[in-house]
Amino acid sequence: MFGPQGWADNYLTIEGGSVAAISSARPTDIPVVETERSLVLPGLIDLHGHPEYNIFQAWEPPKTYLNRYVWRREEPAYQILVAGPMSYLDKVAKLRPLCARYAEMRALVGGVTAIQGASASYPDPSEALVRNVDLPIFGRHKARSFVDLPCEAQATDLRAEIDSGKVDRVYIHLAEGVDQASSDEFERLCALNLLGKWTVVIHGTGLKSEQLGALRDAGAQLVWSPQSNIRLYGATTQAAEAISLEIDVGLGADWLPSGSRSLLDEVKVARRVLHAQGLNVDPRKLVEMVTSTAARIAGLDELGILKPGAPADVCVLERRHSDPDESFLASDPSAVALVAIGGDVAYARSAWWDTLFDTKAPESVTAWGTEMQLDTGFRATPLSPAAPPLSEVRKLLLAAFLGTGPIFA
Repeated sequence: MFGPQGWADNYLTIEGGSVAAISSARPTDIPVVETERSLVLPGLIDLHGHPEYNIFQAWEPPKTYLNRYVWRREEPAYQILVAGPMSYLDKVAKLRPLCARYAEMRALVGGVTAIQGASASYPDPSEALVRNVDLPIFGRHKARSFVDLPCEAQATDLRAEIDSGKVDRVYIHLAEGVDQASSDEFERLCALNLLGKWTVVIHGTGLKSEQLGALRDAGAQLVWSPQSNIRLYGATTQAAEAISLEIDVGLGADWLPSGSRSLLDEVKVARRVLHAQGLNVDPRKLVEMVTSTAARIAGLDELGILKPGAPADVCVLERRHSDPDESFLASDPSAVALVAIGGDVAYARSAWWDTLFDTKAPESVTAWGTEMQLDTGFRATPLSPAAPPLSEVRKLLLAAFLGTGPIFA
């Protein structure tokens, strides 16, 4: 197992959806998977995404842009390769919820058990396949998300919800660009009275030093997506400075059109960029940016940590380095050996599955040369309906859109 001091030969016992115990003694009278000194850690938390768009393959921006409004409104390649197909899938084929399902399956097999950017197209928000931090979670719904800054009327209503305790996190795309207009969005946020400890700024690419200081003083948080920023704008957030100011910084893979294929890949980009910005970041800090720090940013401290009583959201990665932190940073989706949400095993090596269960999962898949069992019939919330199997989702999407991107590639 992976502990605060490094490797430890411990056993994680799961019971009733929670971590029951962590001990050095091998449990008796229950099935035990010997993970061969793999890395056992909390399920990863991806704090920024646009899930439905993750059915697409990577889009190669033909140039860099001043801000996100430019490519959204003016770039023909984006309209042809991304916006147009999504409009068809949404309005004509009526498959947007299925796109979100496919994206959640992609996240799951990459070790992610909670995401941000929930699909507004779910008829019932309890349908989420993995945990969505901006949908009902643990019996409460206290987060709101905005792709664009709200208008004054929306901001007034939102602030009332914050003050009454109905909302305790507000995710806002902000300052996504490199021009003055991008940094000016921070002043608009302040003018709308929406800067506080509840504020989670997504991107913040154009934030200046004094604005990062104001973010810190307000107790706000930052979610960073360096791969997408660099590909679209040729620059990214001053994350090293934010970390030095002791702002909580989390990571998000954004979306496949311009971001990373997985959160594990995004962590590698973050490490390189922080080094380029002059910060030789502690590897453990990067692990925490997608586990415990991410959970704290989301206001869900019960996630992001493995301890007795915590929800059994678990990711197991094969060992790729003698140091646990470096082993994590050397991982990609092909290293994922098991994923459980609330103790419900959704994805696991076939040999491990056979140890735990008497029957096979509903679906066997070959993932990067390894036979895996995939069970999308689990429920992220008690009210969630079972998701259709990956093969059915893929078949329906490919029938409507041949450009649907592969998951195991």
